[in-house]
Amino acid sequence: MLMPKRVKYRKAFRGRRKGKALRGAEINFGDYGLQALEPAWITARQIEAARRTIVHAMKRHGKVWIRIFPDHPVTKRAAESRMGKGKGAVEFYAAVVKPGRMMFEISGMDEETSLHALKQAAYKLPIRTRVLAREDVVGAQL
Repeated sequence: MLMPKRVKYRKAFRGRRKGKALRGAEINFGDYGLQALEPAWITARQIEAARRTIVHAMKRHGKVWIRIFPDHPVTKRAAESRMGKGKGAVEFYAAVVKPGRMMFEISGMDEETSLHALKQAAYKLPIRTRVLAREDVVGAQL
């Protein structure tokens, strides 16, 4: 599962999930991409589930780029513990995703297979998404 090798601070503040993605909103590597339409924390498990679904749908042909990385530690207190006594232990790592962020990109496959693979991956994620194509790929097929 994805997680940082080292972190400067083990526990982080929750932060805010407002605004749109400032960068990482275009297709830079592949021909088709899966773009987030809502803000969310995407856990490392969800990223891995989506990645495995894409690889399975592509039958291990083509190439996949994961454009998000879970570097935000999410802490959790033990069940039925009293208030106080500090912050809980790190439970999992999440990627902070804002609307417009390109999460996955794929290339090396035909349009039908690519759209199917990304649509299947979208089912594994807790947010609304859309599948986009690079303009030059769409223009070449017309």
